[in-house]
Amino acid sequence: MVIGATGQIGRPVVDALTRDGWEVTAASRRGGRDAAWDEGVRTVRLDRSEGTALAALVGDGCDLLVDLVAYDAGHARQLTSLAGRVGSAVVISSVSVYEDASGRSFDTMGEPDGFPAYPVPVRETQRTIAEGGRSYSNDKAALEGALLAGGDAFPITVLRPAAVHGPYSALPRELYFVKRNLDARRRRVLAYKGESRFHPSNVRNIAELVRLAAARPGTRVLNACDDETPTSAEIGAAIDAVMGVEPQTAFLDGPPEGSVGQTPWSVPLPVVFDMSAAQRELGYRPVVSYAESLPETVAWLTGALGERDWRECFPRLAQRYPDLFDYAAEDAWFAA
Repeated sequence: MVIGATGQIGRPVVDALTRDGWEVTAASRRGGRDAAWDEGVRTVRLDRSEGTALAALVGDGCDLLVDLVAYDAGHARQLTSLAGRVGSAVVISSVSVYEDASGRSFDTMGEPDGFPAYPVPVRETQRTIAEGGRSYSNDKAALEGALLAGGDAFPITVLRPAAVHGPYSALPRELYFVKRNLDARRRRVLAYKGESRFHPSNVRNIAELVRLAAARPGTRVLNACDDETPTSAEIGAAIDAVMGVEPQTAFLDGPPEGSVGQTPWSVPLPVVFDMSAAQRELGYRPVVSYAESLPETVAWLTGALGERDWRECFPRLAQRYPDLFDYAAEDAWFAA
């Protein structure tokens, strides 16, 4: 059973498990299905906020429960209460649970001197933030804590992806370059010399990790990222190659100047995660590289955007980066 099956990660997870021989029940709020799924995939509606809905859906039990939308300790208790009816589980968390030696994390990035100085790469043994109550990251930490505390109920693999990318994203970072190219912008500016690195996680690689963990049940926490961490400049060049354009790129030595130079990858220090544990424990190898994944992502973004306002299409992205396409500021910067 896959909870959150029609989301960005859920679609390839259902596909990967089906191809591996699992009989899959795809649960989501609307009970929809992806056109690429095998006809044998069963689709059901699930609103987990209804207290007994998940337990009723599991019924007498399932060999594997994959939860892609678990958020907090309450959701963890929903899962662990199914002891005796679930063979094993795979649950998605987030790398945002990590903090550095000074207590800085994703939650402090916007504060003065708040950007975390993580080791490169970050291993799963890195300290994590306090559990519960204040933010998405705190709630994810509480989710992990409650799952692992009840981990003797059945084997639970917790996966921590980073900057998730691929079709059906509510936060498509690649839009920064794709929209500029579609708008025939032939100049752009990247902060930090275009050398920022923020580890990406392709949905198909996350699905591969789910598939491998399903075949090797165990209680563990693993990073769930791609095998490479391209710089912001390398990401732009790869997207340009897919779209067949060659824009001019200028660089700021330091941080963005207002909106100029700001991208979803503009970070002053590298954010890179170690994947050796997944390789060692699951035999993980990425099924797609960042560059190989881009044609699918670019095609989906182009179709989703169409003639619509990007803020209407992707409100979460607009909320986080409201000035992502401030062309007037860029033109003024170039003129100066």
